[in-house]
Amino acid sequence: MTNTLQYTIMDSPIGPLLLASTEQGLCFIEFGDEERSLPSLQRWCKKTFLGMTLVRDEQWNEPVKAQLEEYFAGLRHTFDLPFVLYGTPFQKSVWTALTSIPYGETRSYKDIALAIGASKAVRAIGGANNRNPIPVIIPCHRVIGSNGALVGYGGGLPIKEYLLSLEKVPLSLFSSSNQVTR
Repeated sequence: MTNTLQYTIMDSPIGPLLLASTEQGLCFIEFGDEERSLPSLQRWCKKTFLGMTLVRDEQWNEPVKAQLEEYFAGLRHTFDLPFVLYGTPFQKSVWTALTSIPYGETRSYKDIALAIGASKAVRAIGGANNRNPIPVIIPCHRVIGSNGALVGYGGGLPIKEYLLSLEKVPLSLFSSSNQVTR
């Protein structure tokens, strides 16, 4: 199946998720049903894959689906799936740093900037976080503002709150300020 990108839609407690993988591993997750998420996948493919054919395949992403179901059931705290990242070297360094945030903990954008040795790149960290192609698996939901506020999430703040609550992060720790801070 070279030159193909296999995708499926799974139901989850945060709504439908589109899962897409190459032969090398998972490369894309999008929030929403097929009607909403498939155009997003197609746009993403144009930016990252030349000549890839999209194929809906319910079995191909079964391991991804199984681990996500375990996560949502509270039975899995880490993922051991092969995945492949398509992005700039800076984005990949940010996404890799996100994978080191332990289950049930949070870090600020500033913490991530310091972790990758780019202390002045806090705003750029936010941009890379926003472009994370594999949310939940690469836990961008665990990144908060330096003032403790829950800020920005591709799936929306209610989903971010749900994921943090699932991981038993006390939401009372976060500022209720609507101010966006990175």
